[in-house]
Amino acid sequence: TWGLYKLMEAKGLAHLIPKKDVTHPMEATYEPVKVEAGWYDWWVSKGFFHANPDKVLSKEKKPFTILIPPPNVTGSLHAGHALFIAIQDAVTRYKRMSGYEALWIPGTDHAGIATQTVVEKTLTKTEKLSRHDLGREKFIERVWEWKKNYGERILNQFKVMGCSLDWDRCFFTLDETRSKAVNEAFCIMANKGIIFRNSRIVNWCSALRTCISDIEVEHLEIKEPTRLKVPGYTEGIEVGYLTHFAYKLKEDPSKEIVVATTRLETMLGDVAVAVHPDDKRYQELIGKELIHPFIKDRKIKIIADKILVNMEFGTGAVKVTPAHDPNDYMCGERNKLEQINILNDDGTINENGGEFKGMKRFDARKAVFFALEKMGQIKGRTKNVMAIAICQRSGDIIEPMIKPQWFVRGAEMGKRAADAVREKALKIIPETHEKIWFQFMDNIRDWCISRQLWWGHRIPAYLCTVKGVLENPDSNKQEHWVIAPSKEAAMEVAKKRFGVTEDKISLEQDPDVLDTWFSSGILPLSSLGWPNLDHKDLKAFFPTDLLETGTDILFFWVARMVMMSLTLYDKLPFSTVFLHNLVKDAQGQKMSKSKGNVIDPLEIISGCPQETLIKRLKESTLPQKEIDRGMNVTKKEFPDGIPQCSSDSLRFSLLVYMSQGGNINLDIKRVVGYRHFCNKIWNAVKFALMYIPPDFKPLPDLSKLNLSFADRWMLSNLTEVTKKIIDGFENYNFGEAANALYDLWLHKLCDIYLEAIKPAFHSKADPTITLAAVNTLYKCLNQILRLTHPFMPFLTEELYQRLPAPEAKAESICIASFPAFEPALFDPNIEENMTLVMNIIEHVRSMIATLNIPSKFKPKMQVHCRDPAKFGIIALNTGFITTLAKIGDSEVGKDKTLDGCIMSVVNPAVDVYLQVKGIIDPKVEIARLEKKIKQLEDMAMKTKKKMEIKDYDTKVPEDVKQKNKDCLLYTSPSPRDATLSRMPSSA
Repeated sequence: TWGLYKLMEAKGLAHLIPKKDVTHPMEATYEPVKVEAGWYDWWVSKGFFHANPDKVLSKEKKPFTILIPPPNVTGSLHAGHALFIAIQDAVTRYKRMSGYEALWIPGTDHAGIATQTVVEKTLTKTEKLSRHDLGREKFIERVWEWKKNYGERILNQFKVMGCSLDWDRCFFTLDETRSKAVNEAFCIMANKGIIFRNSRIVNWCSALRTCISDIEVEHLEIKEPTRLKVPGYTEGIEVGYLTHFAYKLKEDPSKEIVVATTRLETMLGDVAVAVHPDDKRYQELIGKELIHPFIKDRKIKIIADKILVNMEFGTGAVKVTPAHDPNDYMCGERNKLEQINILNDDGTINENGGEFKGMKRFDARKAVFFALEKMGQIKGRTKNVMAIAICQRSGDIIEPMIKPQWFVRGAEMGKRAADAVREKALKIIPETHEKIWFQFMDNIRDWCISRQLWWGHRIPAYLCTVKGVLENPDSNKQEHWVIAPSKEAAMEVAKKRFGVTEDKISLEQDPDVLDTWFSSGILPLSSLGWPNLDHKDLKAFFPTDLLETGTDILFFWVARMVMMSLTLYDKLPFSTVFLHNLVKDAQGQKMSKSKGNVIDPLEIISGCPQETLIKRLKESTLPQKEIDRGMNVTKKEFPDGIPQCSSDSLRFSLLVYMSQGGNINLDIKRVVGYRHFCNKIWNAVKFALMYIPPDFKPLPDLSKLNLSFADRWMLSNLTEVTKKIIDGFENYNFGEAANALYDLWLHKLCDIYLEAIKPAFHSKADPTITLAAVNTLYKCLNQILRLTHPFMPFLTEELYQRLPAPEAKAESICIASFPAFEPALFDPNIEENMTLVMNIIEHVRSMIATLNIPSKFKPKMQVHCRDPAKFGIIALNTGFITTLAKIGDSEVGKDKTLDGCIMSVVNPAVDVYLQVKGIIDPKVEIARLEKKIKQLEDMAMKTKKKMEIKDYDTKVPEDVKQKNKDCLLYTSPSPRDATLSRMPSSA
């Protein structure tokens, strides 16, 4: 339905979108497509989700601000994203209904590496082209087309799920406003010396031809030799071996020194062999030169370095490749060694690799081995336990390489971020993540923010060439760069710095772009108008209140925002971080586009046939192996496709999952179950509205009415659950709140209250009882719908609008007040009384079910009570018991007076007698129950034998022991079974 809003908006008529007509009779059952249609357009057109900064600045309302974790534009949302939507929208709607000026900011992320990779794959698959074939400008145009197509799809999914986002403030991290803010942030941080340029070892991904940050690297532990699939290679790459080889001494080639490496090809960049200065085996060799077997003019010396070398490990000699190993780099810095890079950006050997130039790095590894073996310099191979760095994005093996890059100094920023949590200025929920936060912040490294990509924020730094002053600028030297938000501004800086006119200056902008997380790191500021310090949004809504996201991006994003807000604005970006667990597929696998196991929320909401799921996989850019795997999983998990559920049932099921703790293995069957719960709500309201006249006007004070026991019990439960839900929102216990709501609807309202009040609406009922019941019922419906709204926005709006008495309601449930706890309605004793009454009812129902008494019979019941206090409670509620137990007359007494009864013990003071004389055949029932008892006894005997085996307590798993224990409990009838022993002897 969003198309209607966009069409009306384009014509300037969005405010004229009418409210959905709900005057027609309710459908027989809940139909989610009809229920969820129409409301979202109207909500947006009425401005219910728009936050007004003037109301905050004038102190009329308190602000509540939350920033959505912007999804990538590389495709569509998956069910994992649906969890943060469910949480954040529930919180935002709750705060809005609680009187806050609530602002939930929407937007999407340009996702540098991910987007460029996806578009490149699409180009290769559909047109057999690379980005280099198109050139930078044309390729960027293609990516913008991708953003237009898929960015809108993602935003549409937000709307379909009912997100109460302020669309007037929707951002894209690469739009003009955000780009200006990014440039400003870079310049400020560079001028403070926080951003600097240097040549350092970086994590280089040859497949993507860019460097990546430390936290984008996964470390794969290799315990045994194996082969890894690496992009660009048809065969797996062998890993898990240490290769030993020898360097010969230049002055006496008959002598040699043995070293070992897991990356043999890097010996092409060796410039030294290090030994420990105290190692007597090598002391006479320190300072001697070695012969490089392939590059004859390479100068390799034996050096002493007590930091790099452990003389007890291996041969006590270590090859040194400063350009391709972090530890060797530091050794090189200490010993002033040459840094020789042997790799091109694509992972092939460059001109420094001698005869191996042009080979792929892992092909060169084999070639170097065979060449050394032929020379007799290979001394063996041994197994080696190791960890291999893998690029999260591409799966490529990371190459440490020296590259001139831009870095952010992390130490001071990390300290401030850690102190904020230690001083409780920033709260992290769950608190268990604080320890991880401190470990990261206290040991933070400088952050490399350069990326060798085309898609992203191009770095606002310009390399200067100045005639007669700086003819050959060095890109490694920061002083040869001018940093400014634009080329025009950079020219003004250069003119002043070098004291020359513009015609003598040539500026070349750095071709690299910034790490995506740099622009995302300033979103709490940039989404609210920064760097314009006078912007109303910045004044009213910053800092934001809550950052809700997954644990997997705690350091990718959350840490960046904290550090950069403190640096740029001297304030925390939010006061609370709530981290939800990950949503995985039914097998417990993380949902990922690269695995092909992503489920589109729209497919859950609207349903999806199996053939469509498979078609989507076939049309993806995944490797064929992953497509085949995904198809097999799809056929197994969804043999009949995905059934239609609804947005409300998906949201509610995800929030209920939160109560279990740990990661969520999403089972679509559970979502279907909550769709049935929606149907239960629909039917409950439909049924209840039959008792409420269309012209009904609720009374403001229920305490003056003749409230029945059921009324008072329901109102007490209503206000108690209200408090639980409020506490759930305030303490981020969404699962507990959702479960409390589920119980209130299903068990309290539907199973008990609606059944209990039926007699109050009979034609012969006491009018004062009817008046009390209808007012209590209206209050319950109105209040429970408002409690439910943050969880299920569509269904609750549809039903709220159908309630009579418009003068007692808000224009929309979106802006209705959230219910408050009413202490006067809470009765701590009534629940105990209800428990007693319900126990009696359940015992009667059980006896009727056990004896298979047809519903057409209404047996009489007598309660025998020996406790005076309980006697009074039961006596006052015999009508209630009769109604819910669906029996005939009932009475309470101290002695049994009915004949032909069966009896059940409710508790030590209460027995229930049910008169079955003339209804059942005792002989038939006794025979049936005897047979049942025999079956139970046989089952119990078999279980006991299992439990008597040798070493049962130590060898049998705990879950099996518990099952056996439960089985014994279930199969142990009370003495000859209560029902059997009390069976009447004659009909």
